[in-house]
Amino acid sequence: MPGGNARTISRGVEEPDFLLFASDATLLGLVAGALLVLAAVAAVGERRRTRRKEIDAVGWVPWLTVFFLAFFPGVILMVLAVKGWLAG
Repeated sequence: MPGGNARTISRGVEEPDFLLFASDATLLGLVAGALLVLAAVAAVGERRRTRRKEIDAVGWVPWLTVFFLAFFPGVILMVLAVKGWLAG
């Protein structure tokens, strides 16, 4: 273990201590943050798709669906995480 602040879980992948000792609210917040970042990327992708110059170059990713499937669970998990943080 380099530095002693992580533990090896499998195949040399190390888990940081802050994840090992994180509260459920913090873990929910991390997942919610990742989902909201994915939703932001999907929103940018949808905006680029709607403003494309070649009308036939549609692409294969359904950005609007990806946005909705990431945004709403992300918001719900973030609300639960904030509620957990405020409860202590």
